Amino acid sequence: MTSSADSIHAPDSSTVRETAEQHASEVEAGQRFEFGRNWRGFIERVDETHIAYAKLALQELLQVNDLSGVSFLDVGSGSGLSSLAACRLGARVTSFDYDPESVAASEELKRRFHDGAQPWSIGIGSVLDNDFVRSLGTFDIVYSWGVLHHTGQMYRAIENVLLCVRPGGVVAIAIYNNQGVWSQRWARVKRIYCGSDVGKALMVGAVVPYWVGRNLLSDIVRRRNPITRYREYHQRRGMSNMHDWIDWLGGWPFEVAKPEEIFRWFTERGYTLLNLTTAGGTMGCNEYVFRRSESR
Repeated sequence: MTSSADSIHAPDSSTVRETAEQHASEVEAGQRFEFGRNWRGFIERVDETHIAYAKLALQELLQVNDLSGVSFLDVGSGSGLSSLAACRLGARVTSFDYDPESVAASEELKRRFHDGAQPWSIGIGSVLDNDFVRSLGTFDIVYSWGVLHHTGQMYRAIENVLLCVRPGGVVAIAIYNNQGVWSQRWARVKRIYCGSDVGKALMVGAVVPYWVGRNLLSDIVRRRNPITRYREYHQRRGMSNMHDWIDWLGGWPFEVAKPEEIFRWFTERGYTLLNLTTAGGTMGCNEYVFRRSESR
């Protein structure tokens, strides 16, 4: 597999500054959650065990053993853990994020754990910026886990992602499951959380104890050790329970889709479904892997 892009075309300093200023203004206006700030906290606890589980999750999602010789674009790289996992599997990786703090988190993870055996370029940019996305070129694998539904324009973001998939290439995305009324309720929670410091305190103080209590009751009924779910949480893509909770509470903008909607949208554009893992009717993400037709 080959790619026409091995690294990010570095934007000039004014573009970087404008992107950072736009992001900051959206956060200040309560229009965006500080994903990067959450990721900066998460990477403090990342170790080789987290990386190993992130690699395993990527292998299972893409149904591959390794990514040697493959070009890999990570759209909305967040902590950089998935990008690092792809590097460890042999891919040439390009990653970017809209949040400057997420870019910094990826850079820090690269500094701490990347051995340099595979190229890994990290940059700042928006998936909604057509010119920026086009400047990246095309890749064998375009990956965006739990990102595109946080752009405020999910289907435009998905459309732009497809600009980076080479003919015959693969796109892997994870999108929040549509739970109808429950999704609408969670949208209100997220807006309150992002609206003010008081909103943050209220949502964390109300929802996190509820989750803990619900989990405890479930474990008691099933006669399981209540600590096990937290001790083993890193086995889920190498992630952290508390950071995932905060990400869920504050993850705004927020959009959702039913599996059949995503499936139909991609097949109409010449893509074939390779793998699907649903959230089983829960509030989590449905994972999709599609292959682009060689002729479209």
